[in-house]
Amino acid sequence: MLLANPKATSSSRRAHDLLVRAFSGDLNLEIATTGHRGHATELARKARDEEYDLLITLGGDGTVNEAVNGLLADGPSTGLPALAVLPAGSANVFARSLGLPNSTVGSAKLILKALRAGRHRDVGLGLADDRYFTFCGGMGFDAEVVRLVEGLRSSGSRADPTLYVRAALRQFFAVTDRTHPALTVERPGLPPVPGLFMAVVSNTAPWTYLGPLEVNPSPLADFDAGLDVFGARSLGALSVVKIVTQMMMPRTRPRRGGGGLDLRDATELTLCSSRPIAFQLDGDYLGEREQVTFRSVSKAIRVVM
Repeated sequence: MLLANPKATSSSRRAHDLLVRAFSGDLNLEIATTGHRGHATELARKARDEEYDLLITLGGDGTVNEAVNGLLADGPSTGLPALAVLPAGSANVFARSLGLPNSTVGSAKLILKALRAGRHRDVGLGLADDRYFTFCGGMGFDAEVVRLVEGLRSSGSRADPTLYVRAALRQFFAVTDRTHPALTVERPGLPPVPGLFMAVVSNTAPWTYLGPLEVNPSPLADFDAGLDVFGARSLGALSVVKIVTQMMMPRTRPRRGGGGLDLRDATELTLCSSRPIAFQLDGDYLGEREQVTFRSVSKAIRVVM
């Protein structure tokens, strides 16, 4: 099944037709098009229930997230369809983290080669309460920015790096409470870590992209390890400048200083908030929460690459 999101940022009818022709030579292909939020989950569940061999997503990270949750509705299993990802969104973090090019056609060529050679990789995922995520989850400031961007996009704004930067600046200076931290990180058997304004839980690195630039709060996060957590203890201007500068620099060690928290390779953790606070998974805003438990799920899904 080729599961296509016609509203994906970089999707086009011409690219869609080229991909159908390319894959139809190797596969008995069914085309399924999403029509509303949550539809990709329904279609992926259909692919699972009807025992398809392969599910190909053509869309952004939101489409991938929904598809993964449809495939894993009853949990990981060796009999599930494999997943192939064709990036057609604004950031395409999951596809790029897998090493695929940020190009639908370029990724299609690599995936066709992998299919012919029988290559795949078992990828670990995160689980936030009962919803899987591929690369990150967050509560606090980052989720507030995601919420604002979704509102701007629904009003007609184009999703590109400048939109996220403008939204972050607007949220930071005009809306976000930078005085009263609400978040606490709790881990089994360890003391709680309170006093956080935001927390980003990463299943891989980078956390996101600004065009070609990686944004890396947890550079050691990896699909084959547990979850990494970055937390901001301060949203003062100088602390934020230091944190952002380090996030944008190429590095292979955790960020140092700047009023932040870094946790590595967690199997389970809970983010608790003293008030309802914004929550996002894989760049999709999911409302306000006061508590979310995150777990690492190793080798959750088989990805063709």
